[in-house]
Amino acid sequence: MTAVRVVLAEDSVLLREGLLRLLSETGFEVAEACPDAESFLKAVEKHRPDLVIVDVRMPPTFTDEGVRAALVVRHQYPQIAVVVLSQYVEENYATELFAARSKGIGYLLKDRVADVGEFAETLRRVTGGGTALDPEVVAQLFSRATRKDPLSRLTPREREVLGLMAEGRSNTAIARELVIGEGAVEKHVSSIFGKLDLPPDAQDHRRVLAVLRWLGQEA
Repeated sequence: MTAVRVVLAEDSVLLREGLLRLLSETGFEVAEACPDAESFLKAVEKHRPDLVIVDVRMPPTFTDEGVRAALVVRHQYPQIAVVVLSQYVEENYATELFAARSKGIGYLLKDRVADVGEFAETLRRVTGGGTALDPEVVAQLFSRATRKDPLSRLTPREREVLGLMAEGRSNTAIARELVIGEGAVEKHVSSIFGKLDLPPDAQDHRRVLAVLRWLGQEA
């Protein structure tokens, strides 16, 4: 299997070195690790990696340089998967990233890195065109979305299923998490599509469209 090539952007030396070691040990090839957004964008142009991993807050102002750089990558290099790491849940950044392009995108809290196996699996899923939203982001967005139609039509179980879909889980993984059969998951997913007014369309990825609808964005 060809190693996934990565460009990493993290200003903290300790975190950067830790991520470098983690990525190397789990089979990723790090083309370059950068301390700021400017050098990160130059590295992306130079290496054209499969995946970039970017901290939200980077020098010089430590506000949104990282997420802005991630959005540049999304627009200029749509074939490159993007995973953004954040210390805290910042809903606006998550929704903006997913609105920019709905495939090959992840938004995770840095705490998730501690589970090395799950983190590596998430990176590979996003590289393959999947999506990944941190469970904490999911929880906060659901809290905000409860007052919005058509989300109010969903049952509590359908909300659970949609939340796991937003994390990038497959039907099999959702069934395992909720301890129900895959057939039951398929029924819930079909019901979610119907309630969110997402009819079958070969041109659209309805799982992603459902998550975007939930985020309050236009598909």
